[in-house]
Amino acid sequence: MWDFSFRRGIGLMVQTLPFVLLRMAVYFGAALAYVLVTGTGAGIGWGIGALGDEGFRASATFFGGLTGFGIVLIVMYWLREYILYMVKAGHIAVMVELIDNRPMPEGRSQIGHAQAMVRERFGEASVLFVIDQLIKGVLRAITGLIRGVFTLLPIPGVRQLITILRAFLRVAVGFIDEVILAYGMRTRATDPYASARAALVLYAQNYKPMLKNAAWITLFVYGLMAVLFFIMLAPAALISNLYPGGMSAMGIVIAFILAWSVKQAVLEPLAVACLLQAYFRTIEGQVPNPEWDAKLDGMSAKFKQLKSRAMPKGQAQTP
Repeated sequence: MWDFSFRRGIGLMVQTLPFVLLRMAVYFGAALAYVLVTGTGAGIGWGIGALGDEGFRASATFFGGLTGFGIVLIVMYWLREYILYMVKAGHIAVMVELIDNRPMPEGRSQIGHAQAMVRERFGEASVLFVIDQLIKGVLRAITGLIRGVFTLLPIPGVRQLITILRAFLRVAVGFIDEVILAYGMRTRATDPYASARAALVLYAQNYKPMLKNAAWITLFVYGLMAVLFFIMLAPAALISNLYPGGMSAMGIVIAFILAWSVKQAVLEPLAVACLLQAYFRTIEGQVPNPEWDAKLDGMSAKFKQLKSRAMPKGQAQTP
């Protein structure tokens, strides 16, 4: 059915507990910021709304809360590069070590060791971020190829099917970019661009089993997130009642934020831990197929950028 073990994935989560706690601090902190800053914005709007009638106050409160939410959203957008470098990539690095049964060095914390590995392979955060964006671009091209195959099938209502498939594939490949980054860490690659290129070719030539595994993981993660959302509605309703004017509609937003924070802190690394198992098991003993290399080169400008940025061994990388 799938090529990974949930039990092993949970075991990796337990073994990397310092990183899980770090992720919880980051994402639960972000959730708290969303709630507090949105509430502050709503409070300011409510105060300004006192200058008008009830309709004006309701509008001012809503737009004040929306402004606060937008401020945190912008801050999180700018922090995404730092979070990828310091949190996500480090977590991937230590999971790769554990999958390969490599011992952690004595006298250094798990987080310190993992982040040293990330710095050794990618240098600056900007390099890792550029590579991650290029990887995502190539993955979109691969999923576009898969969608193209479906359009050729003589199936009634194929357009509606493609719309659903497009949305599902976009979500399903959301975890794959981190798996591609893991390949370079596992192989101790000195050229992160070249290793990302090789990992993408290996993924492309095994896209059927990898998408199958990603589909199961996606159903599990977002199914559980939906359950969490409904569970969070009760505490979210209590929190929303603390907002000026009640703002009961904010309960839905808060419940989503809380469920999102659990997904980012716990469910996403579990998904990556499972997909790492599937990817390494699937590509075992394989080498990048030149035909797939050429196919990706012809269909993705991002893949061409990865190839052009690959440097001779020992030469410095630039973002």
